[in-house]
Amino acid sequence: MSAVAATEWIVLKFGGTSVSTLANWRNIAAVVRERRAGGARVLVVHSALSGVTDSLEKLITAALIGTQAPLLEALEQRHRALADELGIGSSPEFERLLAGLRSLLEDVARLGAVNDRDRARIMANGELLATELGARFLRARQIDCTWWDARTGLRSAPRANAPASAHYLSATCDFAADAALRTRLDALGPVVLTQGFIAGNAAGETVLLGRGGSDTSGAYLAARLQAARLEIWTDVPGMFSANPRSTPAARLLRALHYDEAQEIASSGAKVLHPRCILPVRLAQIPLWIYATQTPQLEGTHISASGGDGAAQVKAVCIKKGITLVALDSPGMWHEVGFLADAFRVFKQHGMSVDQVSTSETSVTVSLDPAANNLEQAALDALVADLGQLCRVQVIGPCAQVSLVGRNIRGILHQLGAAFELFAEQRIYMVSQAANDLNFTFVVDEAQGDRLVQGLHDLLIRPVPGDTVLGPTWAELYGLTRRSAAVPQPWWHTRRAELLAVAARHDCAYVYDGGVVRGAAQDLRALQSFAQIYYAMKANPNAELLRIIGDTGVGFECVSRGELEHAFASVPGLDPRRILFTPNFAAREEYAWALGRGVRLTIDNLYVLQAWPQLFAGREVLLRVDTGTGRGHHHHVRTAGVNSKFGVPLAELAAVAQLAAAAGCSIIGLHAHTGSGVFDIASWTETAEILCTVARRFPQVRIVNVGGGLAVPERREQAALDLASFDAALGAVRARSPGLEFWLEPGRYVVAAGGVLLARVTQTKTKEDTHYVGVATGMNSLIRPALYGAWHEIVNLTRLDQPATELVNVVGPICESADVLGHDRLLPPTGEGDVLLIANAGAYGRAMSSSYNLRDPAVELVL
Repeated sequence: MSAVAATEWIVLKFGGTSVSTLANWRNIAAVVRERRAGGARVLVVHSALSGVTDSLEKLITAALIGTQAPLLEALEQRHRALADELGIGSSPEFERLLAGLRSLLEDVARLGAVNDRDRARIMANGELLATELGARFLRARQIDCTWWDARTGLRSAPRANAPASAHYLSATCDFAADAALRTRLDALGPVVLTQGFIAGNAAGETVLLGRGGSDTSGAYLAARLQAARLEIWTDVPGMFSANPRSTPAARLLRALHYDEAQEIASSGAKVLHPRCILPVRLAQIPLWIYATQTPQLEGTHISASGGDGAAQVKAVCIKKGITLVALDSPGMWHEVGFLADAFRVFKQHGMSVDQVSTSETSVTVSLDPAANNLEQAALDALVADLGQLCRVQVIGPCAQVSLVGRNIRGILHQLGAAFELFAEQRIYMVSQAANDLNFTFVVDEAQGDRLVQGLHDLLIRPVPGDTVLGPTWAELYGLTRRSAAVPQPWWHTRRAELLAVAARHDCAYVYDGGVVRGAAQDLRALQSFAQIYYAMKANPNAELLRIIGDTGVGFECVSRGELEHAFASVPGLDPRRILFTPNFAAREEYAWALGRGVRLTIDNLYVLQAWPQLFAGREVLLRVDTGTGRGHHHHVRTAGVNSKFGVPLAELAAVAQLAAAAGCSIIGLHAHTGSGVFDIASWTETAEILCTVARRFPQVRIVNVGGGLAVPERREQAALDLASFDAALGAVRARSPGLEFWLEPGRYVVAAGGVLLARVTQTKTKEDTHYVGVATGMNSLIRPALYGAWHEIVNLTRLDQPATELVNVVGPICESADVLGHDRLLPPTGEGDVLLIANAGAYGRAMSSSYNLRDPAVELVL
């Protein structure tokens, strides 16, 4: 990073994920020191902790009906836990902020209503609390840092025609150069830390900049200070040619022009908020994007000279939740002013139109959920008024898939093969941007991800010496891995045994019993938990069940079949070591399980309403929906209104009444928010909510915080810190004497202990794309196709040879989704070589099938 003048400012903006862990705060401190060493003054702008803005919205909703207490306590403990992790504890200002938030919510509960002004004041507390902690941490690290209230430096500007709520909840600010502001900040010291997302209005009231507003705050402040540069620090190392979490072959975009970055951000890329580009563009301030957790990676540079100007598709973007409004009337043909009348209706309803497609007798417009209130009541009101002009049809949910790059019109003739992907899709709208930067299709939302994957495979092709398209996500983190000292996995040391297995089987799941036993023992050693139950749906292999059972871990089952299998696999298994958690199962299944004497969790009012006699005299656990789902994919997020699991907080009073009427004792509370979670706060928040809810149920003595403990996908990725996890949950439990905590992990116990071996059958090259085919595919391991899951793949036969070829690893199943890994670095690979797919011990063989009448891989335990 080049040096700057001592009088110049650099603005560093950090997102919610970046400011939520000690590891990231250590990196933040290092970045601040490095920028200071280069001579600049540093303004740190950061967001609320990850998920806190959503939590505050839920708190407001809960306060309206007087049920905010458990959510508020969870939010408070989330911040206290981070303060303890950072080693800074509490402070008078921290307590003052919490008291103020508590008071605001009590007012909402007392009035049963909340106006936009107070909503903004409540929502601002996420940033105020987080930055109070951040400033104290930097000072504790011997960095001369001053906390500054952004509301005194950013003033909202009037917005003509904006709805009244926007003035408080989605404000814009003046970003002209401000010498007086610069003088004020110069006087505060060399490092200043402030909030994103919030600003003040002319009356001195708190206003919000809308979702993603922290990026915009950074840009506003950079422009007003005429900063040397703006750096956006997030959880991915730059902008990519697609979402790297769902498209592993996505490539880093090294350099972009402002308008290209604007188009990619506006088309659905979430790494950068579209509104943050204009202020820095007008001020000609260069913008960098980096990853907080891997600050050594090169990132993306956005400037007036970025990009190469060539006609090229640089990104395939998707934006979901789009609603189309189709207007149809033969009378509009040549009618003067029809569109003006129609758009006046959209304006009256505060609706911002994104795209427009017209013909002689119809007009279709798209509405972006990021810019509009698309709740059903708002749409119904819009349709009613438009219906006075013409026939109206609302279509959705849709996905907007965009090809983004410069001079798109100049390469339309090269897109023929890509357009063939749409042959079996219903296309509602096609548009080509007036600025020649995108070509967009609107399709059914369910088809969006599949189209992005196919389009990316066809269109994103780097050329030698490419200054824009950089390495893939896999290559970036492969470089990181090679540069870091990481422990070798068990399959390195047992390579000879694995190759011997592969000599007998073309494909096989192989488990290391010692690794599985060690994982179970590590969990049994946690001091915070009285009971550990293994979620056996992750892998029901009988030999592994016996190994796990020998450690004292019990079993969590979700079906009668799993219950019977557990009893058959583990001789003498005590029924009280089994926790049965059915979901929408038949009455007979509940009756059978109760007859066997296992512990039972219910997750629906219906079973108590319809079958009360079944539960008379019984003790049960209750699964609670805390309202927030987490996890690596939407299919594994198991809480929230769109999840079928659990009883929502608002129905707990009804559950208590039904249980009492049935003569049933609720002795435990359970919540599971999702899988693949690294954030310890997910469990502490869940535990705090359940401990608060437990006060309503005098017989409760058990709090089950679920599972979902993440397993690192890549070797350079930090594992979940069990010691910190144990300490954080222990602190929560200490505040609730009389309650014992349970945990029910699945994948964490078995994933790392299993690998899938597959023999190479064929190789193929199509232009610049290389394929390596193996003896099994999605019939044995469906996670990559179903979740977009990433598994490390190595050539076990040539493990010691350098990986020099970028290949797609595919199986023999007659499906285009039968891909085990996109763009993987392998040594030159040939027929007969043995590939190893790592971290395959969970949800592998358990989810396999005989699709295409191909047998899935056999199982062996070492």
